[in-house]
Amino acid sequence: MAIDYVARPFEGLPGETDWVAMRELVPAATATVRTTKEHGARDVLVTTSLPDAWPALHRQDDVVLLALQTRSSSGDASRDLAAVLLQALDAEPGTPVQTLGLPTPGPRLQDVLDLDAPFEIELQTSFGYWLDESTEQTAQVKAALEEADASIIPTTKLASVESAYWVRMAGREFVRWVQPLDEQVALDGLARLHARRESGFAGHKFVGYFRACGLVVPVWELARGTEAEEVDADIATFAPAFAAAVADDTPLDPAARRARAGLVARQVTLR
Repeated sequence: MAIDYVARPFEGLPGETDWVAMRELVPAATATVRTTKEHGARDVLVTTSLPDAWPALHRQDDVVLLALQTRSSSGDASRDLAAVLLQALDAEPGTPVQTLGLPTPGPRLQDVLDLDAPFEIELQTSFGYWLDESTEQTAQVKAALEEADASIIPTTKLASVESAYWVRMAGREFVRWVQPLDEQVALDGLARLHARRESGFAGHKFVGYFRACGLVVPVWELARGTEAEEVDADIATFAPAFAAAVADDTPLDPAARRARAGLVARQVTLR
């Protein structure tokens, strides 16, 4: 029996926007969640990725890790991840979940996790947390970690607004801000600002948006060399104008409709 497609697979989880950021945008991060009593009331370490693209790992020290940056097997990433997690919980310590077949309908993360617990991301600068203390640090293991660590781009979670991330790539700086709003509402707000030439702020240029797990992720290219602390203050000043634009429910005027069409034409969909 097929699983129905779910456009916003993490809707209903605490911190939906940060779940999306960890799955699609952040190179290395962890967050601790807890399963319900029905599923053992176990702490689980959610991570961006694991060695060899494993979906999950039951470490030798009995810590269970669940990777978000894996390919979905069905139309519902939440169901896929729940299936992986349940498999990892049942596995013997020291066992990775290496593959996932096509899941059948069943519990989703929203059914398996304690929804009263907050979802708080901790950015990482190394994948050393993949290993427990019993893992032998062979030359092969060290080389694999060094290679993985080299892929981590500088990333900072901004403090002044929810789920906005500063990144530096190839000497250029950007902010990606995951929006918790209905996609059409977020796009209308961006279109209003863009039509008024107010979508940029403090010298930083709005360059478009991603569509990720059913949410809109606007992207700004920052003035060259802008550090995270500087843009944190800038985006805090800009946030009220953005909030007012998305709260405006009047019909778009012709200029805003043209701006919206241009934004949609340039969107990039991430899974």
